[in-house]
Amino acid sequence: MASSKSMAVISLTLVVLLLMSIHSDAQLSTGFYSKSCPKLHKTVMSTVRSAIAKEARMGASLLRLFFHDCFVNGCDGSILLDDTSSFTGEKNAAPNRNSARGFEVVDQIKSAVEKVCPGVVSCADILAITARDSVQTLGGPTWEVKLGRRDARTASQAAANNSIPPPTSNLNNLISFFSNVGLSTRDMVALSGAHTIGQARCTSFRARLYNETNLDSSLAQTRKKNCPRTTGNGDNNLAPLDAQTPTSFDNYYFKNLVRNRGLLHSDQQLFNGGSTDSLVRTYSGNPSTFTSDFVASMIRMGDIKPLTGSKGEIRKNCRRIN
Repeated sequence: MASSKSMAVISLTLVVLLLMSIHSDAQLSTGFYSKSCPKLHKTVMSTVRSAIAKEARMGASLLRLFFHDCFVNGCDGSILLDDTSSFTGEKNAAPNRNSARGFEVVDQIKSAVEKVCPGVVSCADILAITARDSVQTLGGPTWEVKLGRRDARTASQAAANNSIPPPTSNLNNLISFFSNVGLSTRDMVALSGAHTIGQARCTSFRARLYNETNLDSSLAQTRKKNCPRTTGNGDNNLAPLDAQTPTSFDNYYFKNLVRNRGLLHSDQQLFNGGSTDSLVRTYSGNPSTFTSDFVASMIRMGDIKPLTGSKGEIRKNCRRIN
C-alpha cells in the first residue's frame, strides 16, 4: 500500500514538473537574448533605419509582415518561407500576393544578426523587433519586445487566406477575425491604427470609391484620378492610407475616420455608427491613449501561439527551413 502511495506521489510530482516545464517554455521575455546576443537590438535598428531612409513606405511594410505572420498559426516566421517545388508557403495567399513586401530587408537584418551571433536569433523574433523599430523610426512609440520565439518548419496558404482580415471586411467580420486569435475589439481598433502609415493598391479600395457613400467627396475625387473604375486598369496604383501624414506614425488615421476619410472599406467600418465609434473618437482626440493602447495590443499580438522551448527551429535563412 505504501508503495502504491509513493508511486502516486512520484507520478503527481512528474505531472506537476511537466506542466511547469510546458508553462515556462511558453514564456517569452524581454531579456531573452541579453547574454546570447547583446548586440541584437542595435543591429536590427541600424538596418531598419537604413531601409526606411531609402524608402519611408518600408516601415509600414515591415510592420505589416508581423501582423500577417502572427494571424496565421501564431508568430512563427511562417510568412517568410518561400515556395519550392515541394513546399507551399504563405507568400502567394490572397492577402500577401503582390502585396506583402520587405522580405529582402528581413534578409539583410537576418544576415547582420548572424554576423554578431550566428544561429541564435529566430526569424520570428526578428519580425517582432523589426515591427517595433519601424514604428519608432517613423515617430511612433517604442516598447520592450518579448522574445524567445522559434521558427516554424511549416506554413499554411489556406490559413493565410482564411485568417487575415480582407479590406472588404465589415465591423462584425473584423471583430471576429481578431477574436479568433485572442484579441479584443479594443485591440482590433488600436492595431488598425497601424494604417496611419503605408499605402494600399487600387484593387483594395476601388469598390469603396465607386460604390460607397460614406466617403469624403474630395478624397474620392482625388483617388479616382489614380484608380479608374475598370478592373485591370491601374490595379496596382498606390494611395496613402492616411493622406495627411502618410509616413508619420500618429493618430491621424482616426481623425480621418471621423471625417469619412478612411481609404479602405474595413477602415471606415470602425467609424460608421457602430460599437467602435466612441473608441475612434477617443483615439482621434487623445494620441497618448492611442499609442499606449497600440503598444499593449502589439505585445498581446506578439504572444499569439509562439513556438518555444524545443518546438520549431532557429532558421539560418529566413526563406527556408534548415
